[in-house]
Amino acid sequence: MITTVYCSFCGKEEADGDHAFCRQRLSMIDPPRYCAECARRMVVQVTPDGWTARCSRHGELGSAR
Repeated sequence: MITTVYCSFCGKEEADGDHAFCRQRLSMIDPPRYCAECARRMVVQVTPDGWTARCSRHGELGSAR
């Protein structure tokens, strides 16, 4: 079984092109917008304390600040 990994910022396959800009944005300020497991758009909530991003299939991530 081949597992495809998707970029959490732009939603494209990690193997398709250079995602250096995406990684930079994710490491600095932006929460993930797409699920890395299925490329579905996630529900993102940003608060003064951090952020949460929820995929309807794979659950929730948080900034844990």
